[in-house]
Amino acid sequence: MNQRRSVPEVNGFNLEQLIGQFQIVAEFEEGHAWSKGHINDTYVITCRQGGTHIRYILQRVNHHVFQYPELVMNNVKITTEHLRKKIALEDSYDLTRRTMTLIPTRGGAPYYRDSDGNYWRAYVFIERVTSTHVAGQPAQAAQVGRAFGMFQKRLADLSPEKVQETIPEFHNGLLRFKALEKAVAADSAGRVAGSQAAIDFCRQQRSTVCLLLDALTRGELPLRITHNDTKIDNVLFDTESGEVVCIVDLDTVMPGLVHYDFGDMVRTLTSPADEDERDLTKVTMRLEYFEELAKGYFAEASGFLTQAERDYLAISGKVITLILGIRFLTDHLDGDAYFRVHREGQNLDRARVQFKLVESMLEQEKSMKEVIAALG
Repeated sequence: MNQRRSVPEVNGFNLEQLIGQFQIVAEFEEGHAWSKGHINDTYVITCRQGGTHIRYILQRVNHHVFQYPELVMNNVKITTEHLRKKIALEDSYDLTRRTMTLIPTRGGAPYYRDSDGNYWRAYVFIERVTSTHVAGQPAQAAQVGRAFGMFQKRLADLSPEKVQETIPEFHNGLLRFKALEKAVAADSAGRVAGSQAAIDFCRQQRSTVCLLLDALTRGELPLRITHNDTKIDNVLFDTESGEVVCIVDLDTVMPGLVHYDFGDMVRTLTSPADEDERDLTKVTMRLEYFEELAKGYFAEASGFLTQAERDYLAISGKVITLILGIRFLTDHLDGDAYFRVHREGQNLDRARVQFKLVESMLEQEKSMKEVIAALG
């Protein structure tokens, strides 16, 4: 936690007044900005209840990124309430640490909208946890796989019709490919010539982007409620035991395929390279990490997965990775309009990393399928 500022107003916001809009029976003591997260503005609020200090998270939802914040917060409310009930049935111990606890406003709403049109929400702060950016060993990949498998399992009996799509066509690979071709034709930033090899790779893999969408369209795969941002950063680990405590960042929870979550775990957990690594020799899909990830995931998810869902798991990584690579490449060609960059060519480097990872998955696809088949 960084730069404590013991003043009610931070960044122009009266934190005491804002936290007072929520159902918190405690006295405000201090609030400070928290540097974690890149999309929403986050503040840590400390209150006193009797002789005990209790901390809360206060967030201003970025309604420029999430253009339908009401839908986002309704999804979060429905999801957290369902998870809380399921966890309580299993074991009510440490309930406020094992799922995010959304605090309603004094009027009972899941968010507060201020006079300037800003959307605010409050959560109980989850204590004694840590997070990481990379899986340092295969066992950690297994932990993350198990955590998201359990997340899906607990939501498997909640109809996807209960939540709404907050980012339309988020995983529609065909639309992403069409956007790429449009960017190539426009060449608005004059970058097509220097990106031709990456463009050619996408065109060679065009059929890959539609594999999951086509299976969904044919009725082979069921819609479920999925997280849609399954990087290891969104898993909190206990500071003492190292065990998974909670999954956070539920803003992208919406109807989807389990393969969106599993595929993104394959992408983020199996490669040792940074997302914008320039030395592509460092980029590879480590099979031992994939195997442990799959084992952890199946330990929780095997009971609800259909056979068709199992059949598509091994190829989900290449689909999701390719789609993200196409998005990076498109943004590069458009002049870096969407993804934040810190140097010229960073989005092209990001795209090349994704495509090299897809190549590695293609080379090992037979082994990946054997791993999934062995797990049943």
